[in-house]
Amino acid sequence: MTESMRRSDEYEYGNPTGHGSPQGPYAQQPSHSAPVNPAWPPPPSYEPPADPAGTPQPGPAAHKKRTRGPVALLAAVAIVAAAVGGGTAYAFQELTGKDTAASAGTTTTAVVPTSKRGDVAAIAAAVSPSVVEVQASLANGSSTGSGVIITSGGEIVTNNHVISGASSIKVRTSDGTTYPAEVVGTDSSKDLALVRLKGASGLKTASLGDSSGVQVGDTVVAIGSPEGLTGTVTSGIVSALDRDVTVSTDENQGQGQDGGDGQWPFQFGGRQFNGDTGSSTTTYKAIQTDASLNPGNSGGALIDASGHVIGINSAMYSSSSQSSSSSDAGSIGLGFAIPVNTVKSDLAKLRAGSTS
Repeated sequence: MTESMRRSDEYEYGNPTGHGSPQGPYAQQPSHSAPVNPAWPPPPSYEPPADPAGTPQPGPAAHKKRTRGPVALLAAVAIVAAAVGGGTAYAFQELTGKDTAASAGTTTTAVVPTSKRGDVAAIAAAVSPSVVEVQASLANGSSTGSGVIITSGGEIVTNNHVISGASSIKVRTSDGTTYPAEVVGTDSSKDLALVRLKGASGLKTASLGDSSGVQVGDTVVAIGSPEGLTGTVTSGIVSALDRDVTVSTDENQGQGQDGGDGQWPFQFGGRQFNGDTGSSTTTYKAIQTDASLNPGNSGGALIDASGHVIGINSAMYSSSSQSSSSSDAGSIGLGFAIPVNTVKSDLAKLRAGSTS
């Protein structure tokens, strides 16, 4: 191969005129057995030859290097895009109009197609399989709330007040299957808890969005199990952001047959709602929505127009706190959700078994 390259070099650069076929001593040797003219050695391999005008000519190696550059760049871009995950997938979908799944686990619900963005029916169809009903047995009654599937193996995010003090937990999925569950970790300061289903696999996971991009007036959908009515869907808008909501951290506060499932006592603007929050409280920034939330929606999903979960529903004002009549209970369009970015930042702590 080395000899062949030398004869080629001699033929290409041996004609001092740079035109026509080489003649005389500069002619290409006719046979592979003929030696290279010793009077005209090949140019050094470390420096490309120059034509008669003095312009360096690129060698084969340089040409190969340039052609590989774009390929390597495209490969690097593909790797970065894959690493970014769900956000990139949706951004690509927005540009191309194609359906793309956003990943939050091994098996995910489909992100709502661009053509269906904001369509409540499409959002409900995509996300409902990822929202569950959580039933907790307590020493003095029971608690019913909701939860969001975040891994296909059965990790469920819910509110701490839904499962706090529970002696046993059962979770019912959208297809009616019931699983026993165990608490993995709790964080009463953020009113969050992580539970794991026993014997579950292949569940459809929710696509966790980015609550930092939420704006007042954005369309939202809430999915949960108010009063045990699994898979109930309501819609509205984001009414306000960064509301300081104060909730009780006492596991016994508000628990009971009618408590701990959405009427969790909370305080806002110096006023207390749904009961006395007690002396042990914590405050977090919440998304306010007018999407109808009722007892049992706690721990469920607040979803944006694209099908991404942007919050975990946690508190609602109910006029029943001002009256002993249960007929007065119900949503008046004042609900709050824990931003999903708070949830994501707390996951490592919850998975580590926090019991705070």
